[in-house]
Amino acid sequence: MRIRDIFFLAFNTVRANKLRTGITVAIIAFGIMALVGINTAIDAMSQKFTESFAAMGANGFIIHYKEYQVHMGGNGDGGVGEEKKGKKKQKKSNVGKPITKEQAEDFKARFNYPAKIGLSFPGAGDAVVSLGSKKTTPTVRIFGGDENYPELNGYTIAAGRDMSSLDVKSGRNVCIIGSDIQTKFFGNNPEKPLEKIIKINNIPYRIIGVLESKGSTFGRSWDNTIVTSYNNVRQFFNSNTNASFTLSVKVPDVKFVDAAIGESEGVFRPIRKLSVTEENNFVVDKSDSIVEMLLRNLGFITISAVVIGIITLIGAAVGLMNIMLVSVTERTKEIGLVKAVGGRQESVRRQFLYESIIISLMGAVLGIVLGIIIGNGFSLVLNTGFVMPYKWLFLGIIICFITGLLAGLYPAHKASRLNPIEALRYE
Repeated sequence: MRIRDIFFLAFNTVRANKLRTGITVAIIAFGIMALVGINTAIDAMSQKFTESFAAMGANGFIIHYKEYQVHMGGNGDGGVGEEKKGKKKQKKSNVGKPITKEQAEDFKARFNYPAKIGLSFPGAGDAVVSLGSKKTTPTVRIFGGDENYPELNGYTIAAGRDMSSLDVKSGRNVCIIGSDIQTKFFGNNPEKPLEKIIKINNIPYRIIGVLESKGSTFGRSWDNTIVTSYNNVRQFFNSNTNASFTLSVKVPDVKFVDAAIGESEGVFRPIRKLSVTEENNFVVDKSDSIVEMLLRNLGFITISAVVIGIITLIGAAVGLMNIMLVSVTERTKEIGLVKAVGGRQESVRRQFLYESIIISLMGAVLGIVLGIIIGNGFSLVLNTGFVMPYKWLFLGIIICFITGLLAGLYPAHKASRLNPIEALRYE
């Protein structure tokens, strides 16, 4: 028999046993769906991380007082902000102490390297904004910064102006609102909110600017925010006594980053009262290093997805082998007839192998389609573009091909070894 004839015979046999085939395909599809779906979602998360935490670009870095650790649940820092556990504590002055306003402003005044410097201070994450009878839920985040805050944190002014040094120094009640706040109270025209008065936790603020949309991370919108000066935040929205300033630095070109980091350490060490022999009690992170740390943590989720998929596929392979063995038993007389009319062992073996591989690849196709749909459903929540995980698509097909091949080897061998005389007499 020609290979083409054997293939169509195998395909027709698979199609004839719809219930048995459907159950096996569903089991295989579930494993591939988990593998492709989770990794599609991870690709979407990686894309969002890159957009959210690398807003400064490769030519920027930040200075903060303790190392970051990734959190997949919100803590007000957008998934970053806790000290790494298990790190050996060092005995030196100011260890673990937040960067104060005086230290931050002193650094900005002393740092003479050609770069833009921004100071920021965390505010409330549960503020309520109101205008007349309208008000938001208590989910608005308040950020305190200086005149360089929007640029150094990936925001763009859509209308109005940024804060001035006078706004920052005086701490007066002016603010820049995110696009979510603009849409809720003023519609889609970014010019309309300018110079209007809104209340934040019942405190009146004049709107001086509107931010362009920045999207969301893990379903948490970066546009449901209000930016005001760090002096204003310290006065009205600082409930955390351990809150620390963060220093953002952006140089004109990536080739100046390392030199600027060295200069910043030289300037900031005396401000933090460190002697020559003491190690830094602050952390300098390049903007892309945060993304790398986040992606490393996502790698553990990828491993989990692969393990889940493999375990499911092992179960599917056992089930597929069992079904093929049952098929051999049910079709013993048919196999004997094929051999009696001149069919060779190789033809019988190929037919059963093809059946096993066809069922497995049908499961792969169904699982890939479902995985892409589920994974991109997650990307819609994150507000990222359509994600097509080509690597996992090809890997899923290859894994399913191997699964079908291995699951069909023994049943195919058993079928090809049947004695035609005994097979014809089988009832």
